[in-house]
Amino acid sequence: MKSEQVNTPKGNILIVDDTPENLHFLSTGLTSQGYEVKCAISGSMALLGVSAQLPDLILLDVRMPEMNGYEICKHFKANELTREIPVIFLSALHEVSDKVKAFASGGVDYITKPFEMEEVLARIENQLTIARLQKQLQQQNLRLQQLNKELRQSNRELEEFAYIVSHDLQEPLRAVSTFTQLLVQKHQNCLNPEANEYIAFILDGTTRMGQLIKDLLTYSRLGTTAREFKLTDCNIVLEDVLADLQIMIAESGAEVTYDSLPVMIGDSVQLAQLFQNLIINAIKFHRPEVLPQIKISVELKNGEWLFGVHDNGIGIKTRHFERIFQIFKRLHTVANYPGTGIGLAICKKIVERHHGQIWVESELGVGTTFYFTIPN
Repeated sequence: MKSEQVNTPKGNILIVDDTPENLHFLSTGLTSQGYEVKCAISGSMALLGVSAQLPDLILLDVRMPEMNGYEICKHFKANELTREIPVIFLSALHEVSDKVKAFASGGVDYITKPFEMEEVLARIENQLTIARLQKQLQQQNLRLQQLNKELRQSNRELEEFAYIVSHDLQEPLRAVSTFTQLLVQKHQNCLNPEANEYIAFILDGTTRMGQLIKDLLTYSRLGTTAREFKLTDCNIVLEDVLADLQIMIAESGAEVTYDSLPVMIGDSVQLAQLFQNLIINAIKFHRPEVLPQIKISVELKNGEWLFGVHDNGIGIKTRHFERIFQIFKRLHTVANYPGTGIGLAICKKIVERHHGQIWVESELGVGTTFYFTIPN
């Protein structure tokens, strides 16, 4: 037995016209092209017809008794169920003002009489294609919104997990450090040089691990404990940072200069972390026998504040420009330059939370500039 083939209609069309001849002409032509057609000879019938079954498109005459096409279209656009249905006006009126009125009431196209079926079909197919694309786009937007919601939830859970794990790791680490120090205090005379060397390794490892945990906690809490953005004077923020770093600056002989900084909307605590990490890096990676010189610049460019932290340090190879902003990615050994490899990842996260961008420009043996933007 052969299964019967069911032809799916190309679309459901509602035709509203008070002239039977026009209804017959349009419905016959559209049906022959595979459309499912319903007809209404008045505005009230049209409203009833739409409430029974939503069409994909409406062909709507302008001049009709009871209510004209403009009024009917406004009814459709005021109803949440029918708002997105495209309406093509049919009219013998050729004046521009009539066409403008049609589009102002919510129509998407305007066909003047006498009709040419080829033109009617082309305009219908064009509007149905646009409607289908818009529907697909709406569905994609809804899906994207859902994915973004899930991603934000996942990020929150990940941040909370990192915080809990990092927090819980501190206690056993402190225990290892404390008991190792007690071992040294009580039995130092009984320990040979090799044992003392091992103990030194343990203490050094616990110290570095403790710092790593603190940095990981800072990184994980950037989103969960972030403060509300407020009007912030960056001059005050930077002055506080320089006060906190005064010992490090004095010991290194660094010279820090800066432009007059703007007052802008932001998180003052995180902006302080940003400046602090970049200044510490500039001091840490200075060239031997060359005193660090650090200049902080700012300019308003394309509606954004463009900050630059310039140094005269050792520089960075071009191939490492992206890598340095990744968490735990280090370019140097701990023996040469202490640190955990999280500082620049924190900077990147802070800048992105402020809806800006951060990047680096550098020349080996000359110096490095970290640029970042914050919207004005």
